[in-house]
Amino acid sequence: MNVWYNLFVLYQYSYATMRKLLTALTLFTLFFVIGQERERPLVLHLKIQAEIDPRTNRYSELGLKYANEINADYIILELDTYGGVLTDADDIRTRILDLNIPIYAFINRDAASAGALISIACDSIYMSSGSSIGAATVVTQDGAAAPDKYQSYMRSIMRSTAEAKGRNPTMAEAMVDEDIDLDSISTEGKVLTLSVSEAIKNGFCEAEVKGLDDIMKRSGVEAYDVEVFELGSSEKIISLFLNPFVSGILIMIIIGGIYFELQTPGVGFPILASLVAILLYFIPNYLNGLAANWEIVMFVIGIILIMVEVLVIPGFGVAGVLGLIFTLGSLILVMLNNDFFDFSFVGADQIIISVATVSAGLLMATILFFVGGSKLADSRLFKRVALQETQDADEGFTSKPIAESMVGKKGKSYTVLRPSGKIQIDGIIYDAYTRGNYIGQNVDIEVVSDEGTSLKVREVT
Repeated sequence: MNVWYNLFVLYQYSYATMRKLLTALTLFTLFFVIGQERERPLVLHLKIQAEIDPRTNRYSELGLKYANEINADYIILELDTYGGVLTDADDIRTRILDLNIPIYAFINRDAASAGALISIACDSIYMSSGSSIGAATVVTQDGAAAPDKYQSYMRSIMRSTAEAKGRNPTMAEAMVDEDIDLDSISTEGKVLTLSVSEAIKNGFCEAEVKGLDDIMKRSGVEAYDVEVFELGSSEKIISLFLNPFVSGILIMIIIGGIYFELQTPGVGFPILASLVAILLYFIPNYLNGLAANWEIVMFVIGIILIMVEVLVIPGFGVAGVLGLIFTLGSLILVMLNNDFFDFSFVGADQIIISVATVSAGLLMATILFFVGGSKLADSRLFKRVALQETQDADEGFTSKPIAESMVGKKGKSYTVLRPSGKIQIDGIIYDAYTRGNYIGQNVDIEVVSDEGTSLKVREVT
């Protein structure tokens, strides 16, 4: 008996010891794997090689967010841009300044205007051979200098960004203001643009490099893992719908779909196409911070006013005019980065593009009304959903299905008539109605008129 007891104790002791050994081995393995991962820093590579606009703004937002999610050790932001929208550049600059991960700008050819602002916000700046940085004057779509309020704002954020990163604020301001004279570097009347050697000499570039390897070696990192950040398929589709040309087509479908649905109520396809276009127009702009809630509400109110004018109120009056103003106005405002009608930092070129896009969509929809409207009735799709045949009398169709007169005939109410229902005469059931009074079930009735498809009856007293 003692032998079995000793074996049982030995088994329990061995089992407990094995569990401790396995736990220790597991912890050791985890620490070893984590240690191995930390031995090779992770570098996230972002690329902005286009105009700074809502699309690049969202790309940078998602990229910096992803860097935090994967615990990236370094971020390299490769830039080749001539600038773009000031408000979007300011958004990117702010995110970079708030970032807790070291971020290096790699200027691979050009970092002009908004690109210069973004570069200066980074912890370090590296440039490839033949690159340049500067020329940050705010300009309109035609290349002319924007009003002074935009220049003043750009000067202030360029100066404050340079100060935050320990760079010469006066030189940063000279990239915007042509009146600042920096002796041999920049003469009065020309904004400052620095070549690679000039940028290195004046603290706006750490070194001339050929690529990521040179940048990381200068940071003391020989071995590292790199991941290039790219947008997913859904984000690429969202970026596509932010294109002004695509927006114009969506606006055409929105307006055209609503018009054709009002002209042919019940078909369903035009309003379905319009609803899809509305979603594709508003959702990408909403995700990019352009479409505010009040702008979407404004659009909905506009559509409601138009429907009230067309379906409820005869003619075309105040409701219709307000509906058009609200609808078209919201479509324009959605494309502009305004703060409840505050256009302080919205350039005239952006307003022109937005108005032109909506106008083009409206023009295409108008052409569709006149050209496509006549062809719609002949299309295969319309013939599938709409009745095409006419019910002629010579083919046997008639609104009076009863051949002989029923006036004066008597019978009983087959159902309750309030005021319509069914009656029974000579064992046959007919549709019937009264003059407006109530007749109960199984009550004697008399037919007083047989015009139309139902018999008019009265109660026999």
